[in-house]
Amino acid sequence: MRRGELTDKAWQRIESLLPAIDGRGRPWRDHRQVIDGILWRLRTGAPWRDIPERYGPWQTCYERFKRWDADGTWARLLEQMQVKDDSVGNVEWSFAIDSTISRAHQHAAGARKRGTTAGRSIRSDRKGQALGRSRGGLTTKLHLITEGRGLPMTLHLTAGNVVDCTAFEAVMAKLRLPRTGPGRPRTRPDRLIGDKGYSSKKIRTYLRRRGIQAVIPERKDQIANRKRKGSRGGRPHAFDTEAYTQRNLVERCFGKLKQWRAIATRFDKLASRYLAGAIIGALMLWLRHLELSDTP
Repeated sequence: MRRGELTDKAWQRIESLLPAIDGRGRPWRDHRQVIDGILWRLRTGAPWRDIPERYGPWQTCYERFKRWDADGTWARLLEQMQVKDDSVGNVEWSFAIDSTISRAHQHAAGARKRGTTAGRSIRSDRKGQALGRSRGGLTTKLHLITEGRGLPMTLHLTAGNVVDCTAFEAVMAKLRLPRTGPGRPRTRPDRLIGDKGYSSKKIRTYLRRRGIQAVIPERKDQIANRKRKGSRGGRPHAFDTEAYTQRNLVERCFGKLKQWRAIATRFDKLASRYLAGAIIGALMLWLRHLELSDTP
């Protein structure tokens, strides 16, 4: 086993959850070998064609990665790790939310359309591919919700120039953890910790109506406006200073995810492919944590 590959314990956790046969009737190439090839590419950020021969044909690694993205296999593996840990009461339902920006490599920005004249630079259509232009060039923003131990629960992509608060409800809509027994999936944490970027009346109302404690500091301009209005400005929002110290858990999770070079920099043209890589990175964080928790 080489650095960055699946450990025996991690493989035992996911082996039974993987598809047993190829949908087209042909036998699969060894799943573990192919997954290790995919992990090598995510860790190094190298082109798919550069995957070492020990992992099999690079086309097989890419096709497996693409197919399991399309049918939701990667997302189901991550969900199963979360469900199993929650079933024994280990998931801490004090969540934190934040986002990070990843620079898009030139290969992710598209290519010249067919039929364009030589020498003319025509920008390809980036609609729906979570690419936005900001001061740093083309960027993608990864939104993340982590549970109380800093493990990723929900991932969502937008263009890099999208404001955090405008994507809040879309991120929360993805928070859905099924139960092992009867009952509806859990979608509401006990509390949600966010920075001042999430301090808005709409977000606070959203959380209050769902019985979620908001641990979000007010911005200076909001405090000044309330004081200026006097009694009409209302009371200050409740704020748990001690709970807010846990907000760095989501920042540390971003740091771990960005140790994967294909997550720190976006090389994929399609947003779904880049998100699939981030989901695999999140899955590896869960597998690593579960492996350490099993260690006596």
